[in-house]
Amino acid sequence: MTVSSRADLAATPAPPPGDPAPQGSASIAQDPRFEVTAPDRFGQRCLRSLAAFAAGDVLQPFGAAVVHDRPNRMTLQLSQHQHIELEPGFLAFTNHGCDPNAHFDVELRALVALRRIAPGDEITFFYPSTEWTMASPFECRCGSARCLRRIAGASELPPGVLAEYRLAPHVARQLAQRAPSSSGAF
Repeated sequence: MTVSSRADLAATPAPPPGDPAPQGSASIAQDPRFEVTAPDRFGQRCLRSLAAFAAGDVLQPFGAAVVHDRPNRMTLQLSQHQHIELEPGFLAFTNHGCDPNAHFDVELRALVALRRIAPGDEITFFYPSTEWTMASPFECRCGSARCLRRIAGASELPPGVLAEYRLAPHVARQLAQRAPSSSGAF
């Protein structure tokens, strides 16, 4: 999903205030374990946990409300040529974080905790973990010591940086295809 970041915040995945919820989302808050916050001073909304989760827990299974062959600001990349608008729709408010606490497991089709998540924590994922090239790159201001600043998709990052993250299989395959040749050129 091509959403955004927090803490001194970047661009938002959520539609701007007053815009409708993502397609396929009759109601933003349909699961009592989560809430979508009201826009903050930057006009951003985010997904927060109202429950505790341990590393490895499935936070929420997901499906496709709409399938596209190209990315847009609100899609999550499932494979090299498949991008979806998430169902349930509240998952569209899962913002980017350079030090994420969750990831979209595209094989399991579930949002999964990478580490402990406490009630009140914002749920974030690393966009380049699923997005090879993003439709709407942005300047990240997540505030993490690991902040990469510009988020434009995995294709824009060095393999060493990406090695620190859990990557979707299609991103790992594309990364391997662009691996340096034996001459050492990148």
